[in-house]
Amino acid sequence: MDRFDERILQELKADGRVSNVELSERVGLSPSATLRRVQDLERKGVIKGYRAVLNNEQLGVGFIAYVSIGLSSHSKKAQQEFEEHVRFVKQVVECHNITGVNEYLLRVETQDLAAYKAFHADVLGECEHVKSITTMVVMDTSKDVR
Repeated sequence: MDRFDERILQELKADGRVSNVELSERVGLSPSATLRRVQDLERKGVIKGYRAVLNNEQLGVGFIAYVSIGLSSHSKKAQQEFEEHVRFVKQVVECHNITGVNEYLLRVETQDLAAYKAFHADVLGECEHVKSITTMVVMDTSKDVR
């Protein structure tokens, strides 16, 4: 990777829908050279994909929390079963295996507090490996570049 690749990535991260011509102007390369570099970055897996940034309010998401999960066992089996338990739960938009006192950090998005309470009881409360749940409610977001 050179400075042109880094600049391409910076521009695509800011605006993944930028046209190739506009991108080439921003990074100072010809459109054909820019396209070749973007395709090479995609082929190498540096660029894994493109996504839309959604407006949570418009989608009815009014409650966001980060939830720290401690398991009753530190075994690989317990971790795999927990991950499978939350894999297809729509409210869990991120699941990270972490170090420290707890094993997992989840980003949970629901319509409101009542919906979160139901998720807490019906999803997390029903997982046999969950020993502790610590919920941190997002009050406001000043930066989010995911």
